[in-house]
Amino acid sequence: MELNDGNLQTLTEYLQKTLSPDPAVRRPAEKFLESVEGNQNYPILLLTLLEKSQDEVIRVCAAVTFKNYIKRNWRIVEDEPNKISDPDRTAIKANIVNLMLTSPEQIQKQLSDAISILGREDFPQKWPGLLTEMISRFQSGDFHIINGVLRTAHSLFKRYRHEFKSNELWSEIKLVLDTFAQPLTELFKATIDLCQTHATDVNALKVLFSSLTLISKLFYSLNFQDLPEFFEDNMETWMTNFHNLLTLDNKLLQTDDEEEAGLLELLKSQICDNAALYAQKYDEEFQPYLPNFVTAIWNLLVTTGQEVKYDLLVSNAIQFLASVCERPHYKHLFEDQNVLTSICEKVIVPNMEFRSADEEAFEDNAEEYIIRDLEGSDIDTRRRAACDLVRGLCKFFEGPVTGIFSGYVSSMLTEYAKNPGVNWKHKDAAIYLVTSLASKAQTQKHGITQANELVNLCEFFVNHILVDLKSPNVNEFPVLKADAIKYVMTFRSQLPKEQLLEAVPLLVAHLQAESIVQHTYAAHALERLFTMRGANNATLITPAEMAPFTEQLLNNLFKALAIPGSSENEYIMKAIMRSFSLLQEAIVPYIPTLIGQLTHKLLLISKNPSKPHFNHYLFESLCLSIRITCKANRDTVGSFEEALFPVFTEILQNDVQEFVPYVFQVMSLLLEIHTSSIPSSYMALFPHLLQPVLWERTGNIPPLVRLLQAYLEKGATTIASAAADKIPGLLGVFQKLIASKANDHQGFYLLNSIVEHMPPESITQYRKQIFVLLFQRLQSSKTTKFVKSFLVFINLYCVKYGAIALHEIFDDIQPKMFGMVVEKIIIPEVQKVSGQVEKKICAVGITKILTECPAMMDTEYTKLWTPLLQALIGLFELPEDDSIPDDEHFIDIEDTPGYQTAFSQLAFAGKKEHDPIGDAVNNPKILLAQSLHKLSTACPGRVPSMLSTSLPAEALQFLQGYLQAATVQLV
Repeated sequence: MELNDGNLQTLTEYLQKTLSPDPAVRRPAEKFLESVEGNQNYPILLLTLLEKSQDEVIRVCAAVTFKNYIKRNWRIVEDEPNKISDPDRTAIKANIVNLMLTSPEQIQKQLSDAISILGREDFPQKWPGLLTEMISRFQSGDFHIINGVLRTAHSLFKRYRHEFKSNELWSEIKLVLDTFAQPLTELFKATIDLCQTHATDVNALKVLFSSLTLISKLFYSLNFQDLPEFFEDNMETWMTNFHNLLTLDNKLLQTDDEEEAGLLELLKSQICDNAALYAQKYDEEFQPYLPNFVTAIWNLLVTTGQEVKYDLLVSNAIQFLASVCERPHYKHLFEDQNVLTSICEKVIVPNMEFRSADEEAFEDNAEEYIIRDLEGSDIDTRRRAACDLVRGLCKFFEGPVTGIFSGYVSSMLTEYAKNPGVNWKHKDAAIYLVTSLASKAQTQKHGITQANELVNLCEFFVNHILVDLKSPNVNEFPVLKADAIKYVMTFRSQLPKEQLLEAVPLLVAHLQAESIVQHTYAAHALERLFTMRGANNATLITPAEMAPFTEQLLNNLFKALAIPGSSENEYIMKAIMRSFSLLQEAIVPYIPTLIGQLTHKLLLISKNPSKPHFNHYLFESLCLSIRITCKANRDTVGSFEEALFPVFTEILQNDVQEFVPYVFQVMSLLLEIHTSSIPSSYMALFPHLLQPVLWERTGNIPPLVRLLQAYLEKGATTIASAAADKIPGLLGVFQKLIASKANDHQGFYLLNSIVEHMPPESITQYRKQIFVLLFQRLQSSKTTKFVKSFLVFINLYCVKYGAIALHEIFDDIQPKMFGMVVEKIIIPEVQKVSGQVEKKICAVGITKILTECPAMMDTEYTKLWTPLLQALIGLFELPEDDSIPDDEHFIDIEDTPGYQTAFSQLAFAGKKEHDPIGDAVNNPKILLAQSLHKLSTACPGRVPSMLSTSLPAEALQFLQGYLQAATVQLV
């Protein structure tokens, strides 16, 4: 693509169309941009537009498109084409920093993100000048530019907070500290001085305080992994200024907005985080400064109001106290009963209250509320922080703290009882207090696993929780109902089974509540109860115990999906999946109705998929319906195909990328159920599955390979007779997969199925070419994973076509090749093969080579016979060799570019492990003994003499054991 006005105009028009709300306009435009993004100069055209376009909307759109393009394509993946040309890469790195710093803030943020993606891949090795270019801009004195640099540095360095320690990481951080720490400290001091100079200029202060906040964030990132020497030497400068900023109150920076945190709050929250980091990790060095910080943060907490804008500040301040109070050598600060009472009264109880802002979120922004309350999202709430502080204090002062709070809980419940309609928030706070007091250790799977002995959970359940669950009007006091449901869910491992069983029908009734939070919690609680395990690892609640409520449960779950605001509620969908899984054949009578509802839902969401979890559980539920029904009656598979194929066809035709991998998995499941020949509806689709474009997306590869395997298993003869012209296409897929280190194992899955199922004559002409391709890959990049798969394949080939055929095909490619493979690959590497079926294939294959290949007995290959037998006995008896050479780190599928729909395995579409040898050989050791016996009968005396001269004693002993077990002997 040339850099000219015509192309800029075309690009502008397409970007304009991508903003259209009409999918018929938007989709083709997105497809067009996707089709040209591989062209040279495409990113440069985008950067030119975002710099020079007169239309502000187009500039922002170009910036967002550019950032997403970088996100998808910048990383260079081994074995994959480089998607951005080298000249474009160089031009981008040369111009982007300057462009970012001179752009308006909205565009600056997008480009700053893009730089952090580039930096993640290229800094420091391939982009050594990045930091010096950024630091040189500190001298400009222009804070729009300085903040751009700081924002970019923050997005570059924040990964230091969650990266695992490694030499590479340490050397990068060292380089950053050597270059960046001093200028950052100077900038910090200068900015603080400027705040005093401009103390009365509100606009200047806003810019300066956003700089200070960014500087504080950078301080956190750079100090996270370890305490750098530079910051230890300059601790006085940083901590004194941080302390002063915490106690500062500038009237000009106070905002009237009650919701949005102002600059002052954001800065102080970050300083609380920094102080907590030092208190937790570097307590010795931080000791001299700690008392001042405790006092300052305590005063902050006591004087800060209940408005939402202070939430982050208050929760970070409380988290600071929580991290201090559980460190043994700060214990003395909290020992006094008056201090504990004061903390409980002035910090914990006020921050546990359910505020009007929480009530608004509960009613009007249920999704956000659920994420915060149920999933423990990153948005720290006051309640969560207060709860953490209670846990922290209980570490050393469980008795006194429980005592203080028991008084509060009693008085709150008494207040509630006086007038429930008005005082319901008191009961809400009481339940929250009991929960935070009782919870010591928690896991996602089991809820609370360790509880405070001093709190009687069952008694509280019977006296205060059941009342709300049993209330005849499910829509009265929705917050308390949600609290009661959450209590059951949280303490499910602590409550006796009879109480849980009593709760189940009540929870089923709450699925009909109008409140989104309430029916979501009910669905989530049921889903968690259904996963609990009892004796013998069976589910705690049995299908028989659910029988009286089954119909009601299924009805209410599907009705809940129709409540406004919950049409794509992932918790409800997950509960549907879990109910199917628990109830098994009990759902069969309901399936005809339910499958219609599920497919209708699938059709609706495929128009615009937006909730990945919901979609996943929907497909899981479809798989369960198919599995359970077809297990009871295989012939019903046709009715599922009738219901699902129209929707599947639409998904495939419209190329709904998120759903295509799921569709392939469900189709595999359906096809694998068929017992007779392959239905014509599947054969019509077969040629489309071989289209190269489908194989470009990594997420499609595992499910597509599995689907092709199902085709081969059920319809190899049909393919050989009716679609023989498609065999080269099938082998083309294998060739593409085998070339990639990430996907070569998938190529072998496909190849193994071809060898196992295709009629031999249909692939005769291609066999040699297949082996040549494998040898080329072995020579160009031999990896452990490839060798393991290769071994399984050649042994499967040997089992299928015989040892002589294997010997011939090798020596046909190159004389003596067979001996080289046995000596250089099979003997040294077979110990690495893992998996029961894989080991069995190798054992049977090697047995055939040893006993059914004349060349092994009568040519120069004979010297390999005993070492090969020894390798086979090693495969049986020695532990698997799972060592991997240092220079091999496999590309994990997760590491391939992030935008592509990653493959999500459907648990309930799982494939049974297939054993191509099956019952023909139950015990490979016995087979070896019998085959050696047969060989020794054919050439008496040879086998025992080969064994006695060169097989080590230990191996010989094992072999004697096999011969005895098979009741045969060598002649």
